[in-house]
Amino acid sequence: MGYSKRQYIEAALTEIGLADYVFNLTANDLQTALRRLDGMMAEWNERGIRLGYPLPLSPQQSDLDEQTGVPDRANEAIVCNLACRLAPSYGKQVLPATMATAREAYNTILVRAAMPQEQQMPRTMPAGAGNKPWTWQGDPFLPRPVDPLLAGNDAPIEYE
Repeated sequence: MGYSKRQYIEAALTEIGLADYVFNLTANDLQTALRRLDGMMAEWNERGIRLGYPLPLSPQQSDLDEQTGVPDRANEAIVCNLACRLAPSYGKQVLPATMATAREAYNTILVRAAMPQEQQMPRTMPAGAGNKPWTWQGDPFLPRPVDPLLAGNDAPIEYE
């Protein structure tokens, strides 16, 4: 099912040394961290890293206990990067190991998200000498491109 937004925030705060059993986090602290988490995920979404995170329409509509549905492979990247963003707000120094983990995990997500976009050749492109005559049924040009309708989990519908 994935982490809830509250679980990401608590894990990030624990990463910077603000464990819940030692520090009493106020509702204001949690709301501030929630806005930072939503902002970070919106930024990643804009960069093309679509993880299925439910982005709210406004900060007031965001819910701490909402399940995110983010795949498990992205949890470490979210927690460590959120910890790096939250630490200055609490006067904390981020450990070099946390920063390195955040960078490595983010780069791993980037590698998974970086898929070259497929392109179809136009109908006016000749099939070429390597194509066999039985594959093109007498037409020396490539077949007509297909117009797929694409939409991601949280993307607008695009026509290619």
